[in-house]
Amino acid sequence: MKKAFLIFSWLLCLLPETVSGQITLEECLRKTRDNYPLVRQYGLVEKTKAYTLENVVKGYLPQFSMSGKVSYQSDVTQLPFEVPGVDITLPKDQYQVAVEMRQNLWDGGEMKMKKKRTETEANIEKSRLDVDMYALNERVNDLYFGILLLDEQLKHNALLQEELERNYKQIGAYITNGVANQADLDAVKAEQLGARQKEIELKSSREAYLKMLSLLTGEELSSETVLTKPVPEKTVSVLSEVKRPELSLLNAQAMGLNVEREALNARHMPNIGLFVQGAYGNPGLNILKDEFSAYYVAGLRLSWNFGSLYTLKNDRKNIENKLQRLESNREVFLFNTRLEMTRQDKAITALEEQMKEDDEIIRLRTNIRRSAEAKVANGTLTVTEMLRELTNENMARQAKSVHEIQRLQNIYQLKYNIGEE
Repeated sequence: MKKAFLIFSWLLCLLPETVSGQITLEECLRKTRDNYPLVRQYGLVEKTKAYTLENVVKGYLPQFSMSGKVSYQSDVTQLPFEVPGVDITLPKDQYQVAVEMRQNLWDGGEMKMKKKRTETEANIEKSRLDVDMYALNERVNDLYFGILLLDEQLKHNALLQEELERNYKQIGAYITNGVANQADLDAVKAEQLGARQKEIELKSSREAYLKMLSLLTGEELSSETVLTKPVPEKTVSVLSEVKRPELSLLNAQAMGLNVEREALNARHMPNIGLFVQGAYGNPGLNILKDEFSAYYVAGLRLSWNFGSLYTLKNDRKNIENKLQRLESNREVFLFNTRLEMTRQDKAITALEEQMKEDDEIIRLRTNIRRSAEAKVANGTLTVTEMLRELTNENMARQAKSVHEIQRLQNIYQLKYNIGEE
């Protein structure tokens, strides 16, 4: 029997801690980041970047091309004189198959710009993912503190039911003594039923919140799971520097536009390269021979496209306009964030001021409720009035718990807006 008990205890230790144990807000945030499907896209962005850079580097390798031509022309070049005994007549049908190898020597910096563009595009994609992943923190915070608030309400609901049960028994004794009647007992019973209904509602909401939190974290959270009330490690200041991932995204986008501006210079630079062409056709290089022959041509090729110069000035202005829009978006984001941070800071201050009075209000409400119970015992107060005071005391206790949870939630929401993990 003892051996079986030890084995059972060992198996319990192997069960996930979060099923029936405790879990913290930090654990929920970490597990959500690891579990959310979007996290897999980080690897895909890196792979895409690596493949693209590999393709860009291959642009430095020799490039081969093959072409073929069969043509018939209405006329051919003729000599303005005749050579006795020699028939020089070029064919009107011509054939050619050629293979060419090109080796780029200098492209004006186009390959370098392609590398930079690939890296900045990857940084922009990762920054977008960071923004989406960071938004999960707010969802987890809302669910976590929502569950904590429900836990406090359930705790006070249980205390209310205990008080109602005690009053129910007391009123039953009063009926025997003739101080109360059946209607008073029914009033207490109705309050008990209402409290039980509220308990069912609160438990249902908690299960729904836990289910959503389980889906986000990828961990099975049972109704017995205890959520630890977080304690902020340090005081959050509304004057703290904002470090949100949205700002990193704007920086990455600005970097991408700067690379585009640099790339404009590479568009109107010349390209220099070597080429070797081998061909077989009729006629060959000696057009005076009407026969198939092989030949090759090698040399240095220079190409320079001036067409991009027509739009260069406007292209630069467009990039400057986009940079100004990004800077405007940054200012708007910081303004709205600071505005929200100020609101939350004031809300925290107001809640802390309210919390200073909560204990005194509870003390006074408790005294009033006890006095009401004494008056009911003496027959100078109705049970309905006493129940109202009991409800007021319970609401005062709930208000204290709500203030505490709301203060914590606002602190963590302020941390979220600042960009602190």
